[in-house]
Amino acid sequence: MFNSFETYETYIYSLPTRYPLVASSTLVFVRRGRYIAVVRGEVKFQSNIRLRIYEELVALPTIEITSYSYEVWQGEEKLYWYDPQPHPNNPTLASTHPHHKHTPPDIKHHRLPAPGFSFTRPNLPLLIKEIEDELAQNFNV
Repeated sequence: MFNSFETYETYIYSLPTRYPLVASSTLVFVRRGRYIAVVRGEVKFQSNIRLRIYEELVALPTIEITSYSYEVWQGEEKLYWYDPQPHPNNPTLASTHPHHKHTPPDIKHHRLPAPGFSFTRPNLPLLIKEIEDELAQNFNV
């Protein structure tokens, strides 16, 4: 949990030094007023893996995520993505509603629960760990 935009911004800009497998980052933290901000850009990993990030944030008084989209790409192929678009009629997603992951084979319609995702805690550590684990498993990094 972050208590201010300043601490979240510092976290965003320090990702390449916090995580050894992060090769580079184009993330930017943009304030849209006193209580609203946006984070967007890409975090690049080894093996041509990219994490595209979009977050809308509010400070109430702690930082909360009001909307997000996280996409994982390898080259030009979208591997999967996460979003909080509600699907209340899908009982398999109830445990993490509205957070879920889109995966192949039918990436648009195949959805899985997203344990640990939240509007009140940062999701980036979960995403980065997931990518690091996949790189270690698939590419012996």
